[in-house]
Amino acid sequence: MQLEIFFDILCPWCYIGKRRLDAALEGFTHREGTHIVWRSLELAPDEGREPGPTAAEAMTEWMDSAAVQARIALIQREGAAVGLPLNLTKVRPVNTFDAHRLIHLADRGGRADALLEHLYRAYHVEGRNIADPGTLTELAAAAGLEQTEVGTALETDAYAGRVAGDRQRAAALGVRGVPSLSIDGRPAFSGVRPVAALRAELDGAHPPTAEGTPRAVVEG
Repeated sequence: MQLEIFFDILCPWCYIGKRRLDAALEGFTHREGTHIVWRSLELAPDEGREPGPTAAEAMTEWMDSAAVQARIALIQREGAAVGLPLNLTKVRPVNTFDAHRLIHLADRGGRADALLEHLYRAYHVEGRNIADPGTLTELAAAAGLEQTEVGTALETDAYAGRVAGDRQRAAALGVRGVPSLSIDGRPAFSGVRPVAALRAELDGAHPPTAEGTPRAVVEG
C-alpha cells in the first residue's frame, strides 16, 4: 500500500496530523507493507527567507482578535493532546522550499521522517528559522544526513523538480489543503482526522477477498 502525505512544515495541523497518523499506524497489520511518500506542498511559496511577523500576528490580517485567540487556543490544545507544545506566538513563517528539497534528499536514505521531526520541532516548538542554510544544515546533520550532500543540495537547485512534481501530483488528486492523505492514488482526505478515523481509512484499504485474504495492491 502506498500512502501519500501532502504537507508543509509551516502548518501546525501537519505536525499534529503526523502524530495522529503515527498512532494510527501502531499495530496496523499491514504496516510493514505500507510505503509512505512525503509530498511537498508549500503553503506560502512567496514568503521570504528572513522571518517577519509571527504566525499569530499574521492571522490577524484575515480574522478578528477574538477569532485569532480561539484558533490559537484550539491548535495548542490539540497539539498538547498528542504531546506537542506548539507556540504560534513564537513561530515566524518563512519560505520552506529548501527544507522541502532536503526532505527529498533525506528520502533517498530513508531519513525523511527523521528530518521532518527535527524540522517540525525546530519551527513549531523552538521558533527557529527553517529557511536559514545554517539551521537546515544543523538539522540535517541531526537527522543523519551526509553533510557534503546537504551542502551541495543547498548550493544548487537539487530536488527542485521533485517539489514541483509534488505540486502537480496534488493538483491531479484534487488536494486543496494540508495535511492531506491519499491511499494508492485514491481521492485525498484530511490528514488531521482523529486517530480512530485514520485507522479506519487504513483498514479500509485492505478489505478481505472472497477467500478471506487481503487483496493485492500496487504501489504507485
